[in-house]
Amino acid sequence: MPSARAGAPFHMTEMIEAEPVLAERILARLAEPDGPVARLADAVRAAARDGKPVLIVGCGTSEHGALAVAEILREAHRAAGLPATLGLGGSPLAVQALEGSLEPVLGGPGAVVIGVSHEGGSWATNRALSAARDAGSTVALITAAAGSPGASVADIVVSTEEMDQSWCHTVGYLSPILVAAAIGARISGLVVDPVVASSLLAASLSAPTTKAITAMADHLQSVDRLLVVGSGADRIAARELTLKVEEGAHLPAAMRDLETMLHGHLAGVDSATGLVLILTDAAARGPRTARGIGVLRACRELGLRAGIITTPIVAEEIDPALSPAGRILVPEAPELTDAIAALLGTAIPLQRLTEQLAVARGVNPDPIRRDDPRYLAAADAAG
Repeated sequence: MPSARAGAPFHMTEMIEAEPVLAERILARLAEPDGPVARLADAVRAAARDGKPVLIVGCGTSEHGALAVAEILREAHRAAGLPATLGLGGSPLAVQALEGSLEPVLGGPGAVVIGVSHEGGSWATNRALSAARDAGSTVALITAAAGSPGASVADIVVSTEEMDQSWCHTVGYLSPILVAAAIGARISGLVVDPVVASSLLAASLSAPTTKAITAMADHLQSVDRLLVVGSGADRIAARELTLKVEEGAHLPAAMRDLETMLHGHLAGVDSATGLVLILTDAAARGPRTARGIGVLRACRELGLRAGIITTPIVAEEIDPALSPAGRILVPEAPELTDAIAALLGTAIPLQRLTEQLAVARGVNPDPIRRDDPRYLAAADAAG
């Protein structure tokens, strides 16, 4: 297989490189004054004012998209004076789709339940949306497929119209983040400039960042397994990187919350373990950075190959010796809210790191191993 460093043999590579342009296109498409984004924002606002549930459901990459939607909408609620406190009625909450579908009541009258499904065909997500509709909820879908089975269940369909060409979804992760930013802007009035969003994504395609990503992949490609650690909005990026590494690079991986990593999990790691710490969320930056440095110090004692994805400001506080696998720097984006900046800023780095790990390990990330009869049979057996 030709090297991705010499060209773009993977559909995944091509989709990643197109993301800055796609982001501008998607945000422009979502700006229609009376379109589905505006209708969904109105529905979310009404539910929040009445203290009714605002739930977001999804599976796989779309589950991480659902988590991102919830985080971004909570920021928008906070700015607009709507419920945003964890556990408070009307505060957006992400729910795994199957678990939501098994609830006796999902949402209910006055509630809004939003599904995230790139192709609109995820069985568990569609089952959750059907359950929400049966409960009397307003049902919405964020998708690239307006004619999908999931769309037929929804009262409001927000279609990005940008379909991934790789099963190792990259645009499928980015798109719901952009949709949430557009909905949040309708709720809070904090407009997201498409050029700013596009520029933030494009920065991670620069030559210096590409060099840093490639170097980190080279350091990590031979580890037995990879741990990915994050806090705040970075937990979402950490979950997505974990999934991408497993499905795209075929490397065992696990996600750990920042503080959780220090509560017993150190006993299960050694010098054959790799770790990537993500520290880009500007909210509560001081405490998160301090605990992140603690994790890196522990890793140094145990000989882990640790790398970090962070911003230049945070990087200044961290001794380079604590990140022997290197560091990937994400620009600050003060024009954006903390969650949007963190989620957009880390989207391409985590995808490019996966792609470069796949190159280093000699695998094709596109089919997520469905080109191997054993794995195809396993998927079929699972139903």
